[in-house]
Amino acid sequence: MPGSAGTLGAQLPRAGRGRQGMGLRMTKVTTAPVARQSLVVIGNGMAGMRTVEEMLKLAPELYDITVFGAEPHGNYNRILLSPLLAGEKNIDDIMLHTREWYAANGITLHAGDPVVHIDRRKRMVRSQSGREVWYDRLLLATGSKPFIVPVPGHKLAGVIGFRDIQDVDTMLEAARSGGHAVVIGGGLLGLEAANGLLRRGMQVTVVHVMDSLMNQQLDKPAALLLKSALELKGLRFLLEAHTSEIVGDLRVKAVRFKDGNEIPADLVVMAAGVRPNIELAKSAGLHCERAIVVDDTLQTYDPRVYAVGECVQHRSATFGLVAPIWDQAKVCGAHLARNGHRRYVQQATPTKLKVTGVDLYSVGDFIGGEGSEDLVLRDPRRGIYKRLVLAGNRIAGAVLYGDVQDGPWYFGLIQNRTDISAMRSRLLFGEALCAQAA
Repeated sequence: MPGSAGTLGAQLPRAGRGRQGMGLRMTKVTTAPVARQSLVVIGNGMAGMRTVEEMLKLAPELYDITVFGAEPHGNYNRILLSPLLAGEKNIDDIMLHTREWYAANGITLHAGDPVVHIDRRKRMVRSQSGREVWYDRLLLATGSKPFIVPVPGHKLAGVIGFRDIQDVDTMLEAARSGGHAVVIGGGLLGLEAANGLLRRGMQVTVVHVMDSLMNQQLDKPAALLLKSALELKGLRFLLEAHTSEIVGDLRVKAVRFKDGNEIPADLVVMAAGVRPNIELAKSAGLHCERAIVVDDTLQTYDPRVYAVGECVQHRSATFGLVAPIWDQAKVCGAHLARNGHRRYVQQATPTKLKVTGVDLYSVGDFIGGEGSEDLVLRDPRRGIYKRLVLAGNRIAGAVLYGDVQDGPWYFGLIQNRTDISAMRSRLLFGEALCAQAA
């Protein structure tokens, strides 16, 4: 291989007889600089850029890096779209990587020019504009797409998801005229969208098919406290409501339900979940199930192709929270840097709601099962609720509402599988009291 250490011996001259006897005539060996390999990143979001950051820490000179993104921006903090909508942040506050950062790190950024084709045989990607780039390693970070409930009228103007800056701009434009907003989905993202639109002056109704809010993160007592607190802020709720149609001609006018009732709507925000964005990977012949299947190193079935973030499936699980994606980025970045000894291990991840004045924290198995026990503290007057699920003298899960300061401590006990037998009677009262009695 040109420029490799293995060619050096071939360039040494043969021995010859000089005036002083046998010896070697040494000649200067010159080698061409080793060309960098090409790393192409499809997806200019948090997962992909965090992986690049981790790789650059370990091997800053290894690759020429090219990044393709669908949005016409640098990388921004998608988690902060809710505060952006609510007016608590501005665009500059949520940017993680400006165009100057890419330039300073020698990264070629093609923003607003998504990749539309991958040729794995030629190791080449082609973008929407026709730009072609060859790769030695390819990183897929295509994220997810909002699930748009496929009812009649779902393509009308004024029906959107809540996924990017453009969605926020659309919501802000609608909010300038006031009117009614309907948010379909009473999970984490739906409630944050509803709170933001309420703060922007719209009348907001949250529609949820289940009988309690945030049913994947909260038990029913905590969900009831949350609903009451949000109603005091001015939000309205329709639970166990099944949307049958979005009503309108060219633009949305109302939302109709299966029972025949309907409510007015000038804006409909679909926040009923997301789906991994895997169409590009599937068209390239990569193995996909619900998402792009990866191993413990975040490598796909093609050893030159890695994937991270919401587009991946690892040991049957998919991901939507930032903590596991940061862990994936660290592992994947190390393997791209050829410093791979890490393996990605799934861990419990806490959930928090970004609504001013509402404090909740949920982590682990908050439902429990056969053999589990509950420790519960209720203080309705102060609006405090705590529930710890115990299994085998260890905490399996926790739901906290109103008083969440001990959430990280409980999370640590879950992660470390700490035996809580000695502090069981004081556990609900938090770390400080347990430490005093130790």
